[in-house]
Amino acid sequence: MSPPLVAPPPPASPWQRLYGGAHGLRRAWYRRRAERLPRPVISVGNLHWGGAGKTPLVAAVAAHLRDGGRRVCILSRGYGRQGSGVVVVSTGEGPLVGPLRAGDEPVLLAGELSGVAVVVGRRRAEAGRAALERLAEPPELFLLDDGFSHLALARDLDVLAFPAADPFAGGRLAPAGRLREPLAAAARADAAVLTGLDGEGSGETAGRGAALAAALAAHGFRGPGFASRLVAAPPRFAPGRPLPAGARVLLVAGIARPERFFATARRMAESGGGFAVAGELAFPDHHDFREASLEAIRRAAAEAGAEALLVTSKDRVKLHGRLDLGLAELPVAAQPEAAFWRWLDGRLAEVLAAAAGGRPEDGR
Repeated sequence: MSPPLVAPPPPASPWQRLYGGAHGLRRAWYRRRAERLPRPVISVGNLHWGGAGKTPLVAAVAAHLRDGGRRVCILSRGYGRQGSGVVVVSTGEGPLVGPLRAGDEPVLLAGELSGVAVVVGRRRAEAGRAALERLAEPPELFLLDDGFSHLALARDLDVLAFPAADPFAGGRLAPAGRLREPLAAAARADAAVLTGLDGEGSGETAGRGAALAAALAAHGFRGPGFASRLVAAPPRFAPGRPLPAGARVLLVAGIARPERFFATARRMAESGGGFAVAGELAFPDHHDFREASLEAIRRAAAEAGAEALLVTSKDRVKLHGRLDLGLAELPVAAQPEAAFWRWLDGRLAEVLAAAAGGRPEDGR
């Protein structure tokens, strides 16, 4: 049985209340200053500092919209990239640039989502306008990646992800806690999704979304809650070749929650996955893998007797072609419950109908 979801009360610390008040002033300042694009905008974001399962959820939503016949463009900040300005990462036919220019997550999304454009820019409104001008087939709607706190761009729907491993992050803001914004900010969201649930069937997800919504209600959230499983596929090399039977691999991760990746890989290996885990090596989230890091990987692989590296998809885009070791990835995909798709399709129909009848001028 899954543990109950209980959101902590607002922190009593004067400093936490001061930080929360500052966030409130920021939201109020942007409320009537947010720019609005001439196409609907759906945001998928989170309140946590990393590790919320947002990227697989963005990929799942983008694929669902594309498969429904919509021309979709993902707008991303391109966290960790070098350079500035707007960059078209993909027109829908794979990455045009690498992670140094675009950031690891946009390149990953561009590689996974054929038929979906990806554009990065610090100012997402500018990136959206560039997409409408530069893409041969202008998008019908925008999907804002990691957009909940990006208040400078108005959005029509806000989907907020909460990781099942740590849904409320202790309820405290940075620097004392792991939240970007207070839990009360969830009141701005249209829906909440509990991400990263394990399990092969519906038993693990049953009722968990509703429990999340009920827990957030104490902080002002009034929307529906949903649950989403994270499903891992068999490890593969870049062209799609499977790992050879019995291969010894070194697990390498530069993500916010490497322990989740390590546990998933070990569980797969122990349950007949056809490979053996020789060791683990973790780096900070969004790690750029400079030469010292590459040398640490080579040394760890040699000491462990590993024949290949097994990495996350996000790390694969940064390590590809940079090591003389076999590089395999462990693909994962978000699988939201069916009720989430019904809700999204219904709300999107309302948004598109409202857009056809004239868009409001004020931001959210």
